Amino acid sequence: MRVALDVGSLVGPRTGIGVFTHALAEALASDPSVDLVGYAATWRGRNELATVVPANTTLARRPMAARPLRALWRRTDLAPIEWWTGPVDVVHGPNFVVPPARKAAAVVSVHDLTMVHFPEMCTADTLAYPDLIRAALRRGAWVHTDTVAVAFEVTELFGADPARVRCVPLAPSPIPDADPALGRRLAGAERFILALGTVEPRKDLPGLVAAFDELASSDPMLRLVVAGPDGWGVEALTAAIDACSHRDRVVRLGWVDQAGRAALLRAATVLAYPSRYEGFGLPPLEAMSVGTPVVATDVPAVRETCGQGARYVPAGDTEALAEALAAVVNGGSDVDEQVATGVARAAQFNWGATTEQLHLLYRDAISEQRTA
Repeated sequence: MRVALDVGSLVGPRTGIGVFTHALAEALASDPSVDLVGYAATWRGRNELATVVPANTTLARRPMAARPLRALWRRTDLAPIEWWTGPVDVVHGPNFVVPPARKAAAVVSVHDLTMVHFPEMCTADTLAYPDLIRAALRRGAWVHTDTVAVAFEVTELFGADPARVRCVPLAPSPIPDADPALGRRLAGAERFILALGTVEPRKDLPGLVAAFDELASSDPMLRLVVAGPDGWGVEALTAAIDACSHRDRVVRLGWVDQAGRAALLRAATVLAYPSRYEGFGLPPLEAMSVGTPVVATDVPAVRETCGQGARYVPAGDTEALAEALAAVVNGGSDVDEQVATGVARAAQFNWGATTEQLHLLYRDAISEQRTA
């Protein structure tokens, strides 16, 4: 099986999609039945690709410029992927966009539909995704989603054939052994609430800052730590921190390396996941896997992912978020029970199962393409 995979998300600091693409690329490159061809519609990052793809990956070398190609792919079937990769059996776009193809089957991963539900929270690039998804569906692409919740949304909002929309959950990467003392040093405190991920509007980090401000007065040793690269809309978080009465106890770390991330996850008193909308929930699963309790908003995909391993609050309810965080921070037998449930829940997800199911999806897509 010759597979073309978009590896553009491996360039630069990795978000959840980068983690997914890395795990998938590693599995495909190590599979003797697969010939992996990596491509990336990126002009600036094209020189870095050779340093980030796994061994045994053939890299498409002809330059690909994202903006003009995506504009073309939205409207036409021109510029098929084979121009860059040569003949392939299947092309997979793991980041919302899959190119047209001459003969190859196509799979596109749709991780969430923020751009449909909350367009005001999106950049111009992500607002183009719905048209690109519709174009891919028109060309016969199969759809991969991380949750049943998003699979349902894709069928309802885009009219996709449910039989060709397949849910394959992601998985938390194994968290390396790390000294929690390093996490506490990064946080500057023994006890802290951790928020992990790219700073962007749908994460509602300003709401988390407000919730922290409510409980900080009664817990003078507690800190809030926000770890993750700045994305679009970071000004709202900055303004919220500036307005916070306990702003000196809000720590923004930016992007942290793997060792720092592991240390923070293992040292945190609680992980807060206050998103207004999600398509999965890797940070909560990572926290649960190392026994760190989680407080998350009660949105369908997060509840589907975390099950009974997290404590839930309504999205946008600052008071409820503050109360739930305080309950976890103060501890108790119910927190211990939640942690045990979370560890067991996280253990149900693994990248081996994810990549195996995606391999089966490729085979089904190829089989349909060859009999069409």
